[in-house]
Amino acid sequence: MTTALTEAAIEAITARCGESIERDETILSGLRQLVIAPDSLVDALKVAKEEHGFRQLYDLTAADYLEQEPYIHVVYHLNSLHPPAKLMVKARVHRDGGKLPSVTDLWPMANWFEREVYDLYGVVFDGHPDLKRILMPDDWMGHPLRRDYPLTEEPIQFRDQTSEMLPSEVIPKQYEE
Repeated sequence: MTTALTEAAIEAITARCGESIERDETILSGLRQLVIAPDSLVDALKVAKEEHGFRQLYDLTAADYLEQEPYIHVVYHLNSLHPPAKLMVKARVHRDGGKLPSVTDLWPMANWFEREVYDLYGVVFDGHPDLKRILMPDDWMGHPLRRDYPLTEEPIQFRDQTSEMLPSEVIPKQYEE
């Protein structure tokens, strides 16, 4: 699944940021993924975009592997349209106060992605133009997609509910036996 363009971009990133690359691996889907230190992240992404045509940041997300390590992984999914190619670049940030540089200067749409990762995982992006919550209320405590976020059950109030049963418990007449 790896293309010649992806290989060329990885070689160029390795030449520029070689000591900062923590891992170079092929994941199950066949895509190549670089894990790079946060201090070289912007340089690596600039090489991919400006020198190799990965002009589209089509996703920026995170994953929390609390059971395995004290890091949150932030994953940048890059795409080239002509020729078609994909590349994933990942940076690990320490879950206790770690920061990553913002890439909103490279891709303006990263603004929304970074705000979402901040809101749900608590990753701070240095240099972000307006880093604030995007999904949760402003006064929400914590970051709900972190593995250490406390799971609690809160009663949900349904307005204008005429039945004592929850909507998922109501069996439509056509399915009654």
